[in-house]
Amino acid sequence: MSEVKKVKLTLVRSISGRLKSHQQCASGLGIRRMNRTVEVIDTPENRGMINKISYLLKVEEA
Repeated sequence: MSEVKKVKLTLVRSISGRLKSHQQCASGLGIRRMNRTVEVIDTPENRGMINKISYLLKVEEA
C-alpha cells in the first residue's frame, strides 16, 4: 500500500475578523491557533480549503 501524502499547515496570520467561510475553512482543517502546525491528508477537499485561505497559511509538504 502506498504511503498517504500529507501537508503541513502553519497559521501565520490571524483568522479573527476574516470572512466567516474562511474561519470555517481553518476550523475544518483543524487549525486552532496562530503559529501552530497541523498535518492534514492531501485530498482535493483539503486542497480546496487550503487554496481558499492560502493568504493565512504557510504550506509545506510533509
